[in-house]
Amino acid sequence: MTTYKEIRGTNIEVLASDPSNPVAGQVWYNSTDNVLKGSAGALTFAWATKNAINTARYGLRGAGTAASTIVFGGEPPKTGKTESYNGTNWTEVNDMNETRKNFGGAGTSTSAMACGDEALTANTETWNGTNWTEVNNLNTDRRRNTAAFGAGNTSGITFGGFSPAPGPSGSNIIITEQWNGTNWTEVNDMNTGRVLMAGTGIVTAALAIGGESPRTAKTESWNGTNWTEVNDTNTARQGGAASNLSATAALYFGGETPPGSALTESWNGTNWTETSDLSVPRREGAGSGASNTTALAIAGIVGASPDVGNQTEEFSSSGGTVTFTDS
Repeated sequence: MTTYKEIRGTNIEVLASDPSNPVAGQVWYNSTDNVLKGSAGALTFAWATKNAINTARYGLRGAGTAASTIVFGGEPPKTGKTESYNGTNWTEVNDMNETRKNFGGAGTSTSAMACGDEALTANTETWNGTNWTEVNNLNTDRRRNTAAFGAGNTSGITFGGFSPAPGPSGSNIIITEQWNGTNWTEVNDMNTGRVLMAGTGIVTAALAIGGESPRTAKTESWNGTNWTEVNDTNTARQGGAASNLSATAALYFGGETPPGSALTESWNGTNWTETSDLSVPRREGAGSGASNTTALAIAGIVGASPDVGNQTEEFSSSGGTVTFTDS
């Protein structure tokens, strides 16, 4: 049997920690972890096409991780349809009680919430993994808002959007409301009112990203009490989506610049960095995911000749350090 030394001309290195910049094919024994490791090349990220959802739509919302997600709402026509993703296939499950488009929605695949609607409403409902249940309303009617929730549908916030104003018109709002499992309470306002933004995070740590009017690159960070302006995205756009469960390691993708955009940006808690583009430009689609290394981009208005789509793409990594096992 040929040995590693005969192939590579050297014995396997014994190192106390992984090398900072290994070359492709390099193998070493990590004496701290007591495992054999190797490099599959530089860590790279890309979007890959996955199975499509059953109903093409835009203005929908997503909740969960790249391996376990639900999407709900959207149009045309405006719908309450909900679909569940198991990492491979989409399955229709129980509908929302109300049809909704461009509303606040977030959470996980087993515990989520929807609030507001394009038709200007305060109505709210929660998802328990099987059914949607109507619960207490928001204090302020709104549409084109976004939301972030904790590990369950017993805590969350919704922020921004468009709401009626005195007289015949309305306006973008800065109002933020917090959900405690029973009621909504107004808390400290955002710095910039906007619509069609992306949101990610939980009730104690969230991001509001992009949006309009006017089209903006602004990012605000919520710490559970206050909103603070942080570093802007590289490209101003509205109607983008985000991985929805982290405020310190997030992805922001798609949107309209105009036209529709395939841009993807990665957030490390301080700065936005451009990374691999979506396979197809899209806006007003759904996003899900728990980090800036795995995410789903789902449906929306897609392509260079805009059309309502059902495409799903997954953002994931290849290469990097691998650990060898005897299985």
